[in-house]
Amino acid sequence: MPRTLGGMDLDRLERSCSLGSDSIRFGPSANGIERAEVHLSACAFEPHRHDTYAIGVTTAGVQTFRYRGAGRVCLPGQLHVLHPDELHDGAAGTDDGFGYRILYLPPELVRDALGGWPLPFVADPVQELTTATRRIASLLADIDEPINELTCAEIAAAVADSLLSLSGQANRRRVRIDIRAVGLVRDYLTAHACEPTPASTLERVAGIDRFTIARHFRRAFATSPDRYRTLRRLALARTAIESGRSLAQTASEVGFADQSHMTRQFKRTYGLTPARWMALTASRPECRRPTAHLRQSHNLRPDAAAWPSAGPGDVSTDARAIITIRDPQVAPSMSQPEKS
Repeated sequence: MPRTLGGMDLDRLERSCSLGSDSIRFGPSANGIERAEVHLSACAFEPHRHDTYAIGVTTAGVQTFRYRGAGRVCLPGQLHVLHPDELHDGAAGTDDGFGYRILYLPPELVRDALGGWPLPFVADPVQELTTATRRIASLLADIDEPINELTCAEIAAAVADSLLSLSGQANRRRVRIDIRAVGLVRDYLTAHACEPTPASTLERVAGIDRFTIARHFRRAFATSPDRYRTLRRLALARTAIESGRSLAQTASEVGFADQSHMTRQFKRTYGLTPARWMALTASRPECRRPTAHLRQSHNLRPDAAAWPSAGPGDVSTDARAIITIRDPQVAPSMSQPEKS
């Protein structure tokens, strides 16, 4: 069976494209969730339908399409939100072509995340980047990240809540945070950071369903369960790297899929690759283990739960240690950490 982009035959599409600059690249997929990065100039999508929600963000150029009988224009930074089984096409609005990243999500996952409520419908398919859409855009920041059970629940809950908000039904989701349940989840993830924890395990630990966990955990700690676990793994990785452990061995021991996976997450959190971090901390003994000094300066607790607020794209307080050692020639003294 040919690979499809939300139901389109890529083999047929590729045959209709004449310029080498046109491309479609998929990231890892799971549970019916697909992500793709698309760049088109010579190609145009004929009218077609998806059996999923198709939610994308334009990254370059001008994207034009017809949807529900009207012409639409989606500019860089704007999102397009297409309901399942709605006819639409797609083409570049200028000769320069256009690019976008897109998320395909089965409607049954959205329905499950809504507890069986009817699927929300967003009347205007082109949306500005707002509080309601920012979470969806962040899900497309890196389409190469693997999707596990925890991220699947996080994606479904984030999309469901955003769709509710965009459809004018946001008030339906206002509930109190179950602090006890998410506290148990956080404690479990801290104690089992190196293990692949299924969402079903967290459901048993917390006594609530995975979508409620995803929502309440973010509201309580400003990050997702999966991201929180990643930060715990990175803290363990730093300790191992600074003690001389090889990068490949460290990645395997702390729970990353491979060394490249650890490198992407490490750089995203600390601003440097693990190899560069290793070189800097090894070259200057006084720069080793700066975390303890930062904890004292910022009055932080030394336990693993001290930085629950760092989410995708955020910089944790612990990560700011990198500011003081990035360039040994110009960096400020470790005794005078930069203000956050």
